[in-house]
Amino acid sequence: MRARLGRECLYVPSCRLGLYVALRHFCPPGGRVLMSPVNDDVIFFVVLAAGLRPVQAPLRPHDATIDTAAVPEDVWRGLSAVLTTNLYGNPDPAPQLAARCAESGIALLEDAAHAIGSEIGGRPVGTYGDASVFSLSKHTGAKAGGFLAVRDPALRAGLERARDALLRPARAGAELAYALRPSAEAAVRGLRLAGAARAAMRLLGTAEREEIRMPLRPGGLKAATARAPALGPFHPWVRVDMHDYRLTPGRVRLRRTERLLGRLGTTLAAHRAGTEQLLASPWALPTGPVQPLFRVPLLVADRDAAITALARARVTTGYLYDPPLDDYAGAPFTDVSPAPEAARWFARHALPADPLRADVTLGVLRASGARPAPPHGD
Repeated sequence: MRARLGRECLYVPSCRLGLYVALRHFCPPGGRVLMSPVNDDVIFFVVLAAGLRPVQAPLRPHDATIDTAAVPEDVWRGLSAVLTTNLYGNPDPAPQLAARCAESGIALLEDAAHAIGSEIGGRPVGTYGDASVFSLSKHTGAKAGGFLAVRDPALRAGLERARDALLRPARAGAELAYALRPSAEAAVRGLRLAGAARAAMRLLGTAEREEIRMPLRPGGLKAATARAPALGPFHPWVRVDMHDYRLTPGRVRLRRTERLLGRLGTTLAAHRAGTEQLLASPWALPTGPVQPLFRVPLLVADRDAAITALARARVTTGYLYDPPLDDYAGAPFTDVSPAPEAARWFARHALPADPLRADVTLGVLRASGARPAPPHGD
């Protein structure tokens, strides 16, 4: 990652923990952070855990990137930082955001979890901000780990200490479960037991999402916010989908991660090819050079019907972020977007398609008669 980015990099057990470390370092408690409302709710709770106030940005409707020019001047004046999302790998306008943050004297932090291979302005995503975070659970499929990259290499030692203070000791049981997970998932897929597995998880109390968004639990969240900045009170929200997010990695995780990261070039080439195929479909709005997207947001009139049709073909649709965060959390926990309709339109119609399953996805959409989403504003 140092070679890819030209920046000092620190390994973290999860992207969300790396983001928390960065937010605590670069933002004073009580600061305000501009972010995208079409984003994982876990990231929203990480911002709250860092003792910060999320401020939802206006978005461009075709790819849900931050619309820099539409952010009101009074909002800019009250910010401590900007947090990009680079949703599905589509780059936020980092050059413009970096210039505006430098002018305002605030930090630019890049969430590059979906964008490990994306570029903008001839540079990799993650090389514009004061810091950036990457996930190894996405393109590489390691299901653990990430990196925190920083512009100033002198910060690495202090950030490493901050990371280490948050880590939990490695556990033999967790390592064994991690080692067996790929085989177990392959068996479930091969035996077509996905529905039964989900039912069993619900009975055991380990399924934490019944809907796209996790339950907000506003009473508990208000109590946790009163104790911020602190990660512990937010554990019930931040751990969702990844209970080992603070776990010190053992040999099995590190070896698998190293092996999968070593294949990154081949993986990105496959994602780029699938992205190009999906962007040529009637459900896509090409926005520039083809990137090796983690998911391609196809824009479908009836997104839920398309998901059902794909499920019948054993294609699981994930990484949905609907409703937008300001509609999900409301004014008690975030500043709402000054122009929310573009985010709502995108969140309602976006169908995140896996580039590695482009052929199957396009075949299902054609066979089901899925219609492209109506233009924004219609």
